[in-house]
Amino acid sequence: MNANTSRQNAAEREEGAQLFDRTTRDLPSGRHQFHKERMMARIYETQQAEHTGVGAETVAPAKDRRFRLPRPAITLPALAAAVAVAVVAGVVASGGEAGDGGVATGPALTTTVGVASAKGVPQLLDQIALAAAEVEQPAVKPGQYIYIESKTAESFVRTVGDTSTLASHELHTRQVWESPDGTKGWLIDPAVNDDPEGETLSLPDEQGNIPKANLNAPSYDYLAKLTMDPDALLAKIYKETEGQGNTPDQQAFTTIGDLLGESYPPAKLYPALFKAAAKIPGVVVVDDAVDAAGRHGVAVARLDESSGVREEWIFDRKTHVYLGERTVQVSGTSGEKGLIKPGTVIFTSAIMNRAIVDGIKQTPSQAG
Repeated sequence: MNANTSRQNAAEREEGAQLFDRTTRDLPSGRHQFHKERMMARIYETQQAEHTGVGAETVAPAKDRRFRLPRPAITLPALAAAVAVAVVAGVVASGGEAGDGGVATGPALTTTVGVASAKGVPQLLDQIALAAAEVEQPAVKPGQYIYIESKTAESFVRTVGDTSTLASHELHTRQVWESPDGTKGWLIDPAVNDDPEGETLSLPDEQGNIPKANLNAPSYDYLAKLTMDPDALLAKIYKETEGQGNTPDQQAFTTIGDLLGESYPPAKLYPALFKAAAKIPGVVVVDDAVDAAGRHGVAVARLDESSGVREEWIFDRKTHVYLGERTVQVSGTSGEKGLIKPGTVIFTSAIMNRAIVDGIKQTPSQAG
């Protein structure tokens, strides 16, 4: 970390905190806490490095140091927010210290920024809700597991010594298994863990705690109990995510987007989610967006005006099936030294398979 980092202004610190929130959201439920603790360990190391003059990337990782943080809300000290962008790659997706053995580092991901319009948002979301209501989706039984396979990639600011560059990790496969109650699970993701066999997501954690499921870390059983009334559902989202994100509206949009991605909402909940999203101010349609697998579709999106980052939910143009999501810098700059510029794809994901299986680490092809 360079010497100028500790002198970043408030706006830069806010951008760092926003990117930290974005990265932790992309982790599976049940694993946020683990990686937030790694994040704080790296922040501690960076603080020590600034005092000793040793580059942050050369400090030995504190693998055994545990930082207990509240979940889901995070309060970062000023220095922590300032260094978040630089160290988040080392915590979650870069540098090899936190596990990225199977993922190569390359240039930043970029795209042409699609044109957004508020026209037709309610109509599109109504069509998506109707399509979702027609899909026959089996319920998850006790002893079964929700299996989600996706393709993901991300861009990040990587700092070594006094040099910061914008980089990315190659597109890679991510596999997640979770029990209906959320207490058992498994993750295989080379950007998170360099063990090809993956790592457990099962609870309790190392201290014997079993966190309750919530909107930011939902289980199937938790989602099955949510109200199907769009107004009541949206009110619950605003209430339970109060104080998170840059604005209440953006956080509500982000929360719904997370539920569409790496979770398995019951069939009756999908229409309510889409109808609730239509009620959030600032939601727009992007006529052409591309998921991580290269599939073109139409996106429901919202711009976070404080960061210039737009979150896009991508749907098949004809069937309105959910394809994936991406987060794009569309205005201004963010990241250390403003390295993240318009057109940078900060995160992209494509859902390749979402199914019910009878065993942990079992894939749908093995179930037959």
